[in-house]
Amino acid sequence: MLKLNGYIGDKHFYKKVLLVAVPIMLQSGITSLVNLLDNVMIGRLGTEAMSGVSIVNEFIFIFNMFIFGAGAAAGIFTSQYHGAGDVRGVRETFRIKIIINLSLCALTVLVLSLFGEEVISLFIHSGSSDADPAAVLSYGMEYLSIMTLGLIPYALSQAYSSTLRETDEAVLPTYSGVVAMCSNFVLNLVLIYGLLGFPALGVKGAAIATVISRFAELGFLVIKVHGSADRYPFIKGALTSFAVSGKLIRSVAVRGMPLMMNELLWSFAMTFKNQCISTAGLDAVAAMNIQNTMFNVLNITYAALANSIAIIVGNLLGAGMMDEAKETDKKLLFFSFLCGVVMCALQIGFSPVFPLFYNTSEAVRTLSTYMLMISALSMPLNSLAMACYYTLRSGGLAMLTMLFDCVYAWVITVPVAFVLAYFTDVGIHLLFAAVILAESLKCILGLILVKRVRWARKLT
Repeated sequence: MLKLNGYIGDKHFYKKVLLVAVPIMLQSGITSLVNLLDNVMIGRLGTEAMSGVSIVNEFIFIFNMFIFGAGAAAGIFTSQYHGAGDVRGVRETFRIKIIINLSLCALTVLVLSLFGEEVISLFIHSGSSDADPAAVLSYGMEYLSIMTLGLIPYALSQAYSSTLRETDEAVLPTYSGVVAMCSNFVLNLVLIYGLLGFPALGVKGAAIATVISRFAELGFLVIKVHGSADRYPFIKGALTSFAVSGKLIRSVAVRGMPLMMNELLWSFAMTFKNQCISTAGLDAVAAMNIQNTMFNVLNITYAALANSIAIIVGNLLGAGMMDEAKETDKKLLFFSFLCGVVMCALQIGFSPVFPLFYNTSEAVRTLSTYMLMISALSMPLNSLAMACYYTLRSGGLAMLTMLFDCVYAWVITVPVAFVLAYFTDVGIHLLFAAVILAESLKCILGLILVKRVRWARKLT
């Protein structure tokens, strides 16, 4: 009989975990809900509009992951500084996030401005679809031209939100997400469909609504954080100077920058993988968009738990409580797996229903239902892999997390997608299933690394 005593915590343990995870879950859920509302509303405009927007979002996704990696690079130090009671250290990690995030914004805007049409065209393969490739490109360019304006507020909001979460303040970022969700929902209704006397702007209206909601989110965070400096002491003088100690910069570069590069390279791998799947035609692009939308909403549960590992375990490591950190992590790994099982069941149940919300062809709906069911089966394994990744990250094992995450993607997942898409005649069903299976098996490597590598280390 399998002994689970070491993997199950008491009531106090789960209360502590949920106090950290639920606000993160709510904030991520609100963000995902905003994306879902955008997606469904645009999906009502037709397959071409939905496909053009989803292609642009592939590249917005790369930017978002780059920003997330930048936060993670400094964030592993933020958690441990907070655990050690070092406010100055937290303040300097916040400054590093601001500097890196703004630099990434400038680089991304430059690249997308120069090569936007070319990168969108990489995903447009007509196949047997009735969708018009020229219309897909036109919608994509229209959406991209406006969405680049929202990169700066998003990047700054993430610097604030991640620092707040890493210092045990997860509620305020959740409220900021509510502000973004409500403003985005109302503006979507008004600008996409032309309610309240406004012109119906379609895809352009969706982009404008998203950009405005991101500025609203940032404004809320700035007002609340700077207006309560006694409660958030790291913000005192944080923006009057951008001086950062050379020692911290070197530490972030050595231990943190590989995390940022990992997120960048991993996101490129996922985008390349989706480009390979897009060779099956625009029906595959539209179906993947529907699948990704629902999948991203449901996987926030175990993603939030995984994020909690970096915070909870990171704080324990910063306080020098190594044994407790390892015992806590073991329980969190098992809890994450169970959450993945529950989400798997939910997605399978909703798979036949969710595609009906989109104004698209029956072929796209059928294919998206299949993709939803296949990706649902991967959720328990994905949740375990994600939890392993954050375990390794909490101890600052930057190069190892890169090996586990992006190197695996480029060595295993991408070659599987590339070979099947460009060198075989397999259909979209087998291609998609094979890629999902290749991604899911990463959890085996994760468990081996967590078990055999000495990851519980104090960094500060």
